[in-house]
Amino acid sequence: MDKATPKIKNKNAAPVQISAEQILREAKERQEIAIKAPKQKIHDHAELMEYRGRKRKEFEDRIQRSRLHINEWLKYATWEENQDELQRARSIYERALQVDSKNATLYLKYVEMEMKHKNIALARNLFDRIVTILPRRDQFWLKYTYMEEMLEEVARARQIFERWMQWEPEEEAWMAYVKFEKRYKELERARVVYERFVHIHPEPKNWIKWAEFEEREGKTEKAREIFTRAIEVMGEELMEQRLFIAFAKFETRLKETDRARVIYKYALDRIPRSKSQALYNQYVQFEKQYGDKDGIEDVVVGKRRLQYEADLATNLKNYDTWFDYGKLEESTGDVDRVREVYERAIAQVPPAQEKRLWRRYIYLWIKYALFEELETKDYERARQVYKGCIKLIPHKKFTFAKIWLLYAKFEIRQLDLSAARKALGMAIGMCPKDKLFKGYIELELELRAIDRARTLYAKYLEWSPSTCAAWIKFAELESELQDAERARAIFDLAVSQPELDMPEILWKAYIDFEVSEEQWAHARSLYKQLLERTAHVKVWISWAHFEASVPEEGQADVARDVFKKGSQTMKDQGLKEERLILLEAWKEFEQAQGTAESLKSVQDLMPKMVKKRRQVESADGGAGGSSQWEEYYDYIFPDDQKEQPNFKLLQMVQQWKAGNNK
Repeated sequence: MDKATPKIKNKNAAPVQISAEQILREAKERQEIAIKAPKQKIHDHAELMEYRGRKRKEFEDRIQRSRLHINEWLKYATWEENQDELQRARSIYERALQVDSKNATLYLKYVEMEMKHKNIALARNLFDRIVTILPRRDQFWLKYTYMEEMLEEVARARQIFERWMQWEPEEEAWMAYVKFEKRYKELERARVVYERFVHIHPEPKNWIKWAEFEEREGKTEKAREIFTRAIEVMGEELMEQRLFIAFAKFETRLKETDRARVIYKYALDRIPRSKSQALYNQYVQFEKQYGDKDGIEDVVVGKRRLQYEADLATNLKNYDTWFDYGKLEESTGDVDRVREVYERAIAQVPPAQEKRLWRRYIYLWIKYALFEELETKDYERARQVYKGCIKLIPHKKFTFAKIWLLYAKFEIRQLDLSAARKALGMAIGMCPKDKLFKGYIELELELRAIDRARTLYAKYLEWSPSTCAAWIKFAELESELQDAERARAIFDLAVSQPELDMPEILWKAYIDFEVSEEQWAHARSLYKQLLERTAHVKVWISWAHFEASVPEEGQADVARDVFKKGSQTMKDQGLKEERLILLEAWKEFEQAQGTAESLKSVQDLMPKMVKKRRQVESADGGAGGSSQWEEYYDYIFPDDQKEQPNFKLLQMVQQWKAGNNK
């Protein structure tokens, strides 16, 4: 030891302890104010030219470094514009467009500059250029027409709109054209635009807009004709309720209630019930104002009822019809009729004990139980419905977790927690399923019954120890409860299982847990254990990235060591493609955190891809003829070549051959 180095005689703790917080606070207080560049005042033309030259050089240097970064070009052009150097600004915009010829932001800033400085001719030329290159960008068409309109060049603006419409743009563009014509009282031209509009976009809402336009202009006969044409064009297959609603409301506003009623009836007869709910509601509202509600509702419901009965006469097992029938009766409010329909429906038990046949049937019971609970408030009857459904299902062959969970939640709503737990416990004992366990555990967690949830997880894992998702959820529960040791024990038990459905997810969750706990040594040990089981390249890459992320000194070198070990392992096992993937990941790591020297060392390890031929054996085991040769790609690594015998001699022969070819 150096004699000048003082020896510490008293190694006891100092009487005044300094905390890390205090050190940081003092460092912040003593921190010097950052030096700001002084403001420069320009006194003459020579200083101005020097300043401009310096700034231009800075901008040019930035552009050379990041040529594809459009923001640098925009800053440069904006600066030249602020210096009143419009010609230079144009030159910069043109250079930028050579880099990215379809960048909308560039064109937008360029044309805004010309418009700002009232260079109308240049702006027009630029707009023509933009809409030729980017005809689908509506923003530029709108700006072009707006500029011409501000210049009171109405004819030019109309000509631009016509050019725009040739591209058959979206609906907003057509409506902009219509509003333009309306601003200048060109109603006939607006009608022509509407005619072309509905031909290109024949949606009902566009027909409605045209009819409303004619109605506002007082052309009621023309509006009625448009509605009629729309119905003919759409046909029965493409009928939509909103078109008929708009038509009927139009007739109602004209006090033509008989016409409106005919339109409603015509639509209800032709549009399916599933697609005409809003239409029916409007019809009911219309009859409340202008007709007899009870009579109309009875007619509509009676007609639907007859239709459903006819459908069921052909097939009683059509459960979709039973759903619609029950919904219809629920809308009438007749409880006895609703119960009759549901009782008839649940009596249609599927013919075979196959789960696919029971899937829709079970929902009839569910709808029935919910109706009794929510609509009639008959909770005892709802309970009997649930119990009847559970009794009917053949649980030895299959079950439905949904019905068990719905019944349990129903009992909880009735404040009978013991009945709910009893039902779910019986379900797990009779027919355990993943969904049952998950639902039961979720229920207990919502009730904050942590010990019960732990017990259920134990039973779940005892029933299915290969389910990785259950192990992970169990460990996450303990982690949320801040019991890291218990969570770690669960993970240890999970990874020791002989068979797992998704082991990679389990190991990842375990490692992420240790990382979240900042237990770097434990996480490192897990990686080593995992590599003993599988030497997959993704594991090596993940390990290296983990080592690089550890907030300790020298971790970059540790990550490089991991990459080296992984590369050597891939090399020993002859896994060339996996080795290439690992080297690519290593290269990205060095680009982000390494030096030029370390990056070059990795690049030197990168292989060359060569095309080779190999002979394929025929089906009988003998060698095939010339037609049995196939080509394939192979990777040749530099260090593999050096280990081959006579490598230097072969390299010299290749150099001699290349010299003779010259």
